[in-house]
Amino acid sequence: MHLEPLQESGTQDRRVRRSRTALMAAAVRLVSERGTTDIPVTDLAEAADVSRRLVYLQFGDRDTLLTEAAIDLVRRELLPRAGDGGDTSEGVAALAQHFAAHRAFYRPMLTGSCAFAMTSTLNKLFGSLNRPAVRELFGDLDRQTADDLSEFIAGGAATLVNNWVIDGTDPLDPEALTTRLLRLASTLTSSHQVPTDGHHPR
Repeated sequence: MHLEPLQESGTQDRRVRRSRTALMAAAVRLVSERGTTDIPVTDLAEAADVSRRLVYLQFGDRDTLLTEAAIDLVRRELLPRAGDGGDTSEGVAALAQHFAAHRAFYRPMLTGSCAFAMTSTLNKLFGSLNRPAVRELFGDLDRQTADDLSEFIAGGAATLVNNWVIDGTDPLDPEALTTRLLRLASTLTSSHQVPTDGHHPR
C-alpha cells in the first residue's frame, strides 16, 4: 500500500517535467518566430498543448517562463559544449556559435520585457564559465575577491555579447566574436604575469 503514493508522485513529477519542457520549448519557438517577448500566455499554453492555468502554476507569470526557457536552452545546448573551462578558446567559440545560432530568440529576450532578468542570467553564466580561469590566473587572491573579479569580468563579456546579438550585422559571425573575446583574455593574461623572482610588479 505504501508504494502507491510514491508511484503517483513519480507519475506526477514526470508530468510536471514534460509540461515544463513543452512550455519552455514553445517559448523558445514562439519568441524566435515572432521576434518579440510580447506573447500571450494563451498562445504559449496552446503551443505546448497545456492549460493556461498550468503556466501560472508552474512559472508564476509569462516572463518567468521565458527566462527559464533561456536558462534551459543554455544548460542543454551551451554548457555541455563549453566544457569545464579547461580549454578557453573552445569554450569561447562554443559560446559565440550558440548565441549566433539562437539570435532570433536571444535578441528579443535582451530587448523586451525580460531584458533585466536575461542580462542577470547571462552575467551569472559568464561568471561560472570564467571563474576557473580567473582563479588560475589570480591564484593568490582570496575566494571572495576571486569571485568578485570573475563577476566583474563576466559583466564586461556579457555586455559585448549583448551588443553583438542586438546590433551585430546579420548574419552574425561567431569567429569574429571569438577572436575579440580571446584577444581580451590574452590581454588580461599578459598584464598579470607572475614574476619569476617572487616579487609583484610595480
